[in-house]
Amino acid sequence: MKEIIAKNLTKKFKKKVRKGIFNTEVRVIHAVKGVSFEVNHGEIFGLLGPNGAGKTTTIKILCTLLIPDSGEAYIHGYNVIKEPNKVREIIGVVLAPDKGFYERLTGIENLVYYGRLYGMNKKDAYKRAEELVNLVDLGKDAYRFVEEYSLGMKAKLSIAKSLIHDPSIIILDEPTVGLDPISSRKIRALIHDLANSGKTILITSHNMWEVENLCNRVIMINKGEIVSQGTPKELKEKLNLSYFIEIEVLNADKISDYETSINEKGNLVVKIETQKPNESLIKVLDELREKNYIIGSIKVIEPTLEEVFARVIGGEKGN
Repeated sequence: MKEIIAKNLTKKFKKKVRKGIFNTEVRVIHAVKGVSFEVNHGEIFGLLGPNGAGKTTTIKILCTLLIPDSGEAYIHGYNVIKEPNKVREIIGVVLAPDKGFYERLTGIENLVYYGRLYGMNKKDAYKRAEELVNLVDLGKDAYRFVEEYSLGMKAKLSIAKSLIHDPSIIILDEPTVGLDPISSRKIRALIHDLANSGKTILITSHNMWEVENLCNRVIMINKGEIVSQGTPKELKEKLNLSYFIEIEVLNADKISDYETSINEKGNLVVKIETQKPNESLIKVLDELREKNYIIGSIKVIEPTLEEVFARVIGGEKGN
């Protein structure tokens, strides 16, 4: 089932730009230009792009916070323009971790408040709030005033708030921003668990490693348009990005046929750049063994989604 459908979404904004001391000019900003994609049930889907690419505008349309100039969008079959209340009942959203809270309430009081807004009685809302603060690892900080929170604490509380009504579709804008490595790891594990339980998740992130390890599929947006899409593996294969192979040789000081270096153990390491790692690895190992070299460790370094992003968005050229 397609849980999220975007069809040819477009959105323009007018912006006043100063020209000279007394004059201003109105410019039209094309934030989103014909964006189309679909997200499957239980999928973790990534929306990537540089600042100002149109990611947040697209998300706000899906969340019913903005009306597109043209195009259509559906959440679980509901039209985001014609049936916004239905959409809001089934989505959980994190757009900005430092907004949407009452500073003079504790974290858990904020969660109870939002639970009551979704129709829970006080007892059930408090029980759900306690479950969620444990789930996002807020611990004792849940009982502190939100005005005392760091950005990382607010990020955790924002994720908890998005889950208060047990939504089937979750939209997360930079879900681990401001979090330390351990907390980020726990949030990534939580996102995986939510998807495994049948939740559908749409995320944006500038952390390419995080997206590569979380997302089933991604789209890359630049200047309001989709410039690439597919699984992380497919995106790398489209660009024919190189793999790097490192083979440790235990009984040699020099091998002239290959690029080499010395590792921290003092052993020679043969280095190979290739687009066909399996074939190249077998070929080089056979050649080294024929010459009676003793092989130690072998490392195959895959191209990363960050390289894809730099090539597609930044226009970087390969080696």
